[in-house]
Amino acid sequence: MIKINRHTLDNGLEMIHFEDKSTQMVALNTMYKVGSRNESPDHTGFAHLFEHLMFGGSVNIPNFDTHIENAGGENNAWTNTDRTNFYITVPRNNAETAFWLESDRMLSLAFTPKSLEVQRNVVMEEFKQRNINQPYGDIGHLLRSLIYKKHSYRWPTIGLKLEHIANATLDDVKDFFFRFYAPNNAVLAITGNISFDEARRLTEKWFGPIPSRAIDTTQPPCEPQQTEERRLEVERDVPFDMITIGIPICSVTDAEYPTLDSITDILTTGQSARMIKNLVQEKQIFSQVDCYLMDTVDPGFLTVMGRLNKGTTFETAETEIWGEFDRLKTELVGDYELQKVKNKFESMHIIENENYLSLATNIAFAASLGDVEHFNREVQNYLAVTADGIREQARNLFRHEKCNTVLYKAKK
Repeated sequence: MIKINRHTLDNGLEMIHFEDKSTQMVALNTMYKVGSRNESPDHTGFAHLFEHLMFGGSVNIPNFDTHIENAGGENNAWTNTDRTNFYITVPRNNAETAFWLESDRMLSLAFTPKSLEVQRNVVMEEFKQRNINQPYGDIGHLLRSLIYKKHSYRWPTIGLKLEHIANATLDDVKDFFFRFYAPNNAVLAITGNISFDEARRLTEKWFGPIPSRAIDTTQPPCEPQQTEERRLEVERDVPFDMITIGIPICSVTDAEYPTLDSITDILTTGQSARMIKNLVQEKQIFSQVDCYLMDTVDPGFLTVMGRLNKGTTFETAETEIWGEFDRLKTELVGDYELQKVKNKFESMHIIENENYLSLATNIAFAASLGDVEHFNREVQNYLAVTADGIREQARNLFRHEKCNTVLYKAKK
């Protein structure tokens, strides 16, 4: 348990803070409650584009990175389906520089045709490298289009089509910014060697004058419950066949999420995990196999992905995967196996959050979900997972009518 300090500005910005005197650094983590889920089907990839545009200069600061470097700091960002996240780390004596820089780009970007063109080209090149020219790069698009028919999770964060970014106008960009990038749609997490009083003073000084905005609160359409299996077979110029199965699950905030996450660890986390040991090492069905969840605000999905060894058929691969699913549905997980998963989560949670920057990101995410204290309850939620609960969730989860399967065939 850690003591998380909180303060909300008049403009709606939620500030959270944890003091860590073991470091001489300070982290500012600004998390906006916007991601690809907030895009329209004909304007996708905008949240990711803004991750790049936010480094292109703000209304008063034309060169963001130069000031960070001069202050001895670092900065970066990431975007996913639900959140866009920016962070700065600086030595504690230069903390105010980070507040100044981060607040100015929240106030307004320097919207120029040149900045848009530069960042558009960067994002388009990333789309080509990761999703068009890379082997298996389109699997995210293929799988999501099977799982989601209505919800905006049906396209990945990079966007649905390259043309959506290519055709983005300056007016489109301005409109997206002012609908989502505002103090009343953000969480500012401050960690490191800075007191709560000083963090609050600097937050009020630099972020307080920024006006709140009318946030677009439009919710994505609810995804209808899947009632029949969906399958897709494609052929690509790739070295090995691959099978991918996606199964709808709950939101990251739902009570059953820790149990579902524990199931993925039992199946593929570590060399002694079931699928690794049985299907990779012993039976040599796959060269590699993985299982993971999407930790999304709205209902996400579980993915099982395996690259087939030469000579293995899709039929055999799928049968072996379902064999592992059925074991979880019929047999109780042993005490040792379950405790190993719990120990792993607890140790990783502790190790990860010893880092002041990781802690800032994680408490910002909890706060963005509406309950920052969820961070302090997370370990206990995982320790409370039971073998009966795993079997119950497996029976509900691993059903053919809920499955979306992509058979990714290598050209002969």
